[in-house]
Amino acid sequence: MSGRLSEASLRDVPRGVGRPAYDRAQLKRGVVHIGLGAFHRAHQAPLFDRLAEEGDLRWGVIGASLRSTGARDALIPQQGLYSLFVEDQERHERSIIGSILDVIAAREEPRRLVEAIADPETRLATVTVTEKGYRIDPASGELDEEDVGVRADLASLEEPSTMAGYLASGLKLRRERGLSPIAILSCDNISKNGTKLREAVTRIARAHDTDLALWIEDNCPFPNSMVDRIVPATSREDIERARAELGLIDQASVRTEPFSQWVIEHFEGERPELERHGVQFTSDVAPFEEAKLRLLNGAHSAMAYLGGLAGIDTVDAFISKDWGVKFVRRLWSELAPTLRGSADLDLGDYQQMLLQRFANPALGHRLDQIAADGSQKIPQRLVPPFEMLLERNEEPRAIALVIAAWIRWQLGRRDSGEMFKVDDPLGPATAKLLKGASDPKDQLRSILTLRPVFPERIASDRRFQDLLAGLLKS
Repeated sequence: MSGRLSEASLRDVPRGVGRPAYDRAQLKRGVVHIGLGAFHRAHQAPLFDRLAEEGDLRWGVIGASLRSTGARDALIPQQGLYSLFVEDQERHERSIIGSILDVIAAREEPRRLVEAIADPETRLATVTVTEKGYRIDPASGELDEEDVGVRADLASLEEPSTMAGYLASGLKLRRERGLSPIAILSCDNISKNGTKLREAVTRIARAHDTDLALWIEDNCPFPNSMVDRIVPATSREDIERARAELGLIDQASVRTEPFSQWVIEHFEGERPELERHGVQFTSDVAPFEEAKLRLLNGAHSAMAYLGGLAGIDTVDAFISKDWGVKFVRRLWSELAPTLRGSADLDLGDYQQMLLQRFANPALGHRLDQIAADGSQKIPQRLVPPFEMLLERNEEPRAIALVIAAWIRWQLGRRDSGEMFKVDDPLGPATAKLLKGASDPKDQLRSILTLRPVFPERIASDRRFQDLLAGLLKS
């Protein structure tokens, strides 16, 4: 029987597998990361690992999960170690990442996360909690103060409920202890992610202490950033393959593609020298952010709902179909004109690179994973460009078809008749709206009242209604 990956078993890892060459006991707990899922383990943690390899030992990671205990249960028995597989048609690299030093399950130990943020050794906080973790009303772009967790944090910060609440509580403790402020770096697929995170944190802080909110606003940078790396959810097959290749059990193994991008807005204060490993610092993240949200993420949503309804399982399977490629190109022909230009970004080259990445069969990127939380994604990725094109008196049929497919997806039934569970925080609301509505017009009339997804200005547009109604019917 295979043993578990750990410090003691590192010597048993086969030759050809990279492993930490630095003394992990000397690694400082410099980063608190909230949202310790597969994406962080494939994107940011390996960069902190590389800095440690070069002798900069200030950026060890204390990871935290707000709801699940899965990351803690997988990583703590392995002393934070896990395997990273980077692969495509031509490349297969294996390495053990050692930058994660501890994991907190905040649901069970909320004060530990607050104390970690307030620790004198902490120099940076990073966040990957997906769109829904920000508790932001998509229609207004502001903190959703009707949310149960937000209301609890506005009332008390003793045991925070939300990501913004934890940050406000930790920063409050840093200020009380006379510690230096830190930067808070959002790494989620949200337009102006840093700006929105700052507004959420300061709103909660202001409910308790106006001076604290001012201190955060004046001293703690919240740079906007854009991250890009395709990281499938770890499957049981991934765990088995890791055991076969490493000769050890690794419950936290993660796999990804060779491509990786991270663009960060310039900010003041102490920070890791990430630019040594390809991270780009810029004065304006917006062109990169918009291109990624609309072209990559928009295409992902299209494949998830159109492909998912058709019974297609993975991104590469969708893009292997002639009609699949044609539709993605058609979608991009509508989305690209809504983007701001940038001398640093060639949209034609970017689209071609995306097609190559989508076609990577090694990832097996599942469409049902991408389809989750669509009510949080559609307002970011597709509704704004749709509205923009309507204002130009254009008819964006490809974008409309994706939105129509999302509405159909909310019924929980594929074209084959197979039923499935809709994985979405607004799933119960959409189910209630669509209940008993068998006619596409009735379905549309009901779903357009969902203000977090369809703001009044777009929902009441007759051209929008007519276009969606026709596509839903067909």
